[in-house]
Amino acid sequence: MKTPVCDFVAAYEQSGAARLHMPGHKGKGPLGCEGRDITEIAGADSLYEAGGVIAQSEQNAAALFGAKATFYSAGGSSQCIGAMLCLALQKSKSRVVLAARNAHKSFLHAAALLDADVRWLWPRPYSLLACPVTPEMLENALAALPEAPAAVYITSPDYLGNVQPVAALAKVCHAHGAPLLVDNAHGAYLHFLPAPAHPLDEGADLCCDSAHKTLPVLTGGACLHLGHGLLKAEEGEVRAALSLFGSTSPSYLILQSLDACNLYLADEARPKLAACVRAVEALKADLAAQGWAVAESEPLKVTLHASKRGWRGDALADFLRKNGVECEYADPDDLVLMVSPQNSPEDLEKVRAALAAAGQGSEAPQTPPQMARPRQAMGIRAALLAPAEEVPVAEAAGRVCAAPTVGCPPAVPVVVSGEEISPDAAAVFRYYGIETVRAVRE
Repeated sequence: MKTPVCDFVAAYEQSGAARLHMPGHKGKGPLGCEGRDITEIAGADSLYEAGGVIAQSEQNAAALFGAKATFYSAGGSSQCIGAMLCLALQKSKSRVVLAARNAHKSFLHAAALLDADVRWLWPRPYSLLACPVTPEMLENALAALPEAPAAVYITSPDYLGNVQPVAALAKVCHAHGAPLLVDNAHGAYLHFLPAPAHPLDEGADLCCDSAHKTLPVLTGGACLHLGHGLLKAEEGEVRAALSLFGSTSPSYLILQSLDACNLYLADEARPKLAACVRAVEALKADLAAQGWAVAESEPLKVTLHASKRGWRGDALADFLRKNGVECEYADPDDLVLMVSPQNSPEDLEKVRAALAAAGQGSEAPQTPPQMARPRQAMGIRAALLAPAEEVPVAEAAGRVCAAPTVGCPPAVPVVVSGEEISPDAAAVFRYYGIETVRAVRE
């Protein structure tokens, strides 16, 4: 597998050319990577008009993932999510998008900018981070619409590691003439398991991968994959959609990282991932034997229901940090660890030892507050762009949400722009430590 972007930049760095172009560091600086940080000079190609080394690298990625076409993003999956939604709306007469409620806030931002009419698939019981969608649930929701939506949108895997039945959901979508869009930000590696389980393998029409989350790629490196299903898009249409949500100065360090990852995926990934999955399975079994409630999840996540062992998840995260382990995410209930083949066996031993030392906690088990489906008082676009003010959660009941207030991680909104903040929604905000919200100015 060739690495055309990396090869071009390495040759340019070694050429000794006088850099009378951006960026201003001119290839010199304290980080040590400046020599490989370039811009759209002759031969370097241009991400949104790619026809040279970037296009060649993207073609390599498409072949590796089994995609009809793959396009790079230096703006993470956030950029790809906006592009996916844009493409779906361009290809449909409908403005309706049927979406699982645990969508990342970048989906909400894109929906506002594109003026999409989002209809939510609501989790039962309510959960902020999980929204299991069954084929029956999806069938009923689609049947209730007067016409096929522009798209169905789901997140799989989600932040806790839950995986949706993508293959079954794709069949339901396609029977109704609706493309399936999947935020696969946490699952770029899934195609390279012994039993491939990537959304592309299961019939998704469009999906995005945050390569940087689970593959050896610099932060911000992501891919938008065009599947072999209902949604047909030309290369120029996809690049135009990506450019709508991305910087005109994409990082060439990130593009090189994506390019180099292709070589890793072609030569090393499969055996290393298989061994890593076995190691994580053994870790999960050991933690369960210690008495931890280990959630069922995708292979490279370890999700602990900390509250079931007398710990607040965030307090357990603090304990682990003091013992040399930094987790991915923690909230009052759960703690999430993300593993990749780049973790050493010593890393996993630190986890075992730290959690063994943590033992049984003393906190009483908590019950997350439930929240009814909020009333949509304004359109998403109108609310997000309206004059707004910061309001204490204690005074927010009855107000209309403007920009969603949410930490990142997990970047999943409690209340969506245009929805009325109810007293039970305010209780959810407080439960997750959110003290103020943006409300439409009255």
